[in-house]
Amino acid sequence: MFLEQAGAGLDKVVAECLRNAPSDQAPMLAWPLVCGSAVAGRTRALGFADGVLRVEVADTGWKSELQNLAPRYLSGINRYTANTVHKIEFVIARSELALLERTDKCPPGS
Repeated sequence: MFLEQAGAGLDKVVAECLRNAPSDQAPMLAWPLVCGSAVAGRTRALGFADGVLRVEVADTGWKSELQNLAPRYLSGINRYTANTVHKIEFVIARSELALLERTDKCPPGS
């Protein structure tokens, strides 16, 4: 019972802090809270504009997996922030993207 009350109180404090954060920063600050430490450690919120939160992911596998979880993340972020996030756009990290592009340009058998 006590832990439930403490959790609810902490949730209120976090929500209040995020609602008072600059509107373009709040969704990015909410990202690690909503997705959890394991996902937050492998991703990075890049920016928020026009209702879209851009999140960098390591590779196509992570992108695919997180796209499936996006509705859950949207719900959580919108619970904490004043500005509505309509979409999370997952983008592949530049280093991985460069590697994929190089691999695509190699001739077969090289």
